[in-house]
Amino acid sequence: MIAHRAGTADFPENTVRAIDGALAHKVDMMWLSVQVSRDGVPVLYRPGDLSALTDGMGRVADHDATELTRLNAGFQFKDASGDHPYRKHPTPLPTLEEALRRIPQRMGVLLDMKSSDAQTLVPAIAKTLDALQGEGRKEWQRVRFYSTEKPNLDAMASHPRARLFEDRDTTRTRLVTSRLTGNCLNAPRKGTWAAFELRRDVTVAEKFTLGEGRSPVNKALMWDRAAAACFHNHPGVRTVLIGIETKDDYTTAQGLDAYAVLADSPAQMMKIKNEAPKATAPH
Repeated sequence: MIAHRAGTADFPENTVRAIDGALAHKVDMMWLSVQVSRDGVPVLYRPGDLSALTDGMGRVADHDATELTRLNAGFQFKDASGDHPYRKHPTPLPTLEEALRRIPQRMGVLLDMKSSDAQTLVPAIAKTLDALQGEGRKEWQRVRFYSTEKPNLDAMASHPRARLFEDRDTTRTRLVTSRLTGNCLNAPRKGTWAAFELRRDVTVAEKFTLGEGRSPVNKALMWDRAAAACFHNHPGVRTVLIGIETKDDYTTAQGLDAYAVLADSPAQMMKIKNEAPKATAPH
């Protein structure tokens, strides 16, 4: 069980408060979103503008880390009753270093690189991990990198100790090919990690001589047994299914031999996991 953005449904996402909540619910791994400040410090934040979640405005990259860490990362968070509890009890926007120090060394951390400026973001992350590694910690060994932007993964691949997810375009193409044709296109090599939503809104485009036809498909089921089997052709492949928030979806993920599921609410999903029958070990 992976806490998505440290548990975005339970607490303000990507905050120390959310990390503590996910740890209290005994999740297995932590998924964090990371951007970089103007002065080259990696911080935890996801949207493009600070106003989406905080009491600040503008891009992360336009502010120094000292400015960012003074923001209330829970300013826009609403609880079940629609109130904004963290406006009276602020929770700050944390640096990546602060978050990693908070998470026990035994726990794996998945970093979702959200900046489009790979040449600034990647060296900043590497500098942080190197500094912690120099203290005897094993950050490079427990961190794995994900991004929807392939240039971020390509840039991180230049670091010999970096462990990466397969790029999303490759994962999506393999899934769609399997679902539409039944064929297994380029099964991932041994030890690959791949992540994709169980369901996803997609659009199928058909090219004509004089134009194009488009068919939107809401909540298309991206995985089935054949697709899962394609991913597990070789040993050690680990699939992470995104957007698992119900008992039925958790059971589906088990049946697809998923290595892990990504959940917004650790409070809800750890209860489901602990009550679910144990699945056989994934490939």
